[in-house]
Amino acid sequence: MEQPIRILIVEDNVIIADDMQSMLEEIGYEIVDNVIVYEQAVEVLKNKEVDLVLIDIILASDKTGIDLGKHIRENYNIPFIFVTSNSDRATVENAKTVKPNGYLVKPFEQQDLYTSIEIALSNFTAIKNNAAAESQEAEDDKLMSNKVLKDSIFVKKQHLYYRIQFGDIQFIKADNVYLEVNTVDKKFLVRSPLKDYLEKLPQQKFYRAHKSYIVNVDHIDAINSKDILINNTLIPISKEFKEFIISAMNS
Repeated sequence: MEQPIRILIVEDNVIIADDMQSMLEEIGYEIVDNVIVYEQAVEVLKNKEVDLVLIDIILASDKTGIDLGKHIRENYNIPFIFVTSNSDRATVENAKTVKPNGYLVKPFEQQDLYTSIEIALSNFTAIKNNAAAESQEAEDDKLMSNKVLKDSIFVKKQHLYYRIQFGDIQFIKADNVYLEVNTVDKKFLVRSPLKDYLEKLPQQKFYRAHKSYIVNVDHIDAINSKDILINNTLIPISKEFKEFIISAMNS
């Protein structure tokens, strides 16, 4: 049997609190507790499992419902809804600072309460799932992106990791914070400093030809005093690289 949604009510008007509890239990929710002050709510959250909190902004304590919302945001990963008779601009603006998952103005009907709770739970679950998926994707990126094997490297494109043989890489061009890895028939964008990427590549084949380029010397088709040609692409070269190429040609 599916576990009912467990709700904590924080409302200092006992009549309204009891009425809310009756509405919620009739719908099928489980009421974890029904408290009137901030301190009681904090204690319940510490000791009991709660899926959602309904909070009045004005409470019978020095601390308000907004203080409780802040406490929940900082310590728990659960949604909460403000249930209040205050809908003036100043109160709403203050409430927005703690990012509630809903804002229900009294008086309300049972259907209003049900709708607010279900939408809050649905949106919260979607956000949590998206965050989990993004976290997993980031972990995958950390494990796989630019992963070096003996003769190849993995590079991410969209949602796939492509294994590229070192011999297929023709040149790599730095473009702001990204690198453009050019193979015979594809281009891949990689986020990495050019210097760090060069260290992942075989030293006997890949060289820094220019401050913005790494080249695979096996793919050089032509050379002059200022450029080299790789697959119909002119690539500028530094004085040091030109001297290295000339020396290699003469050896």
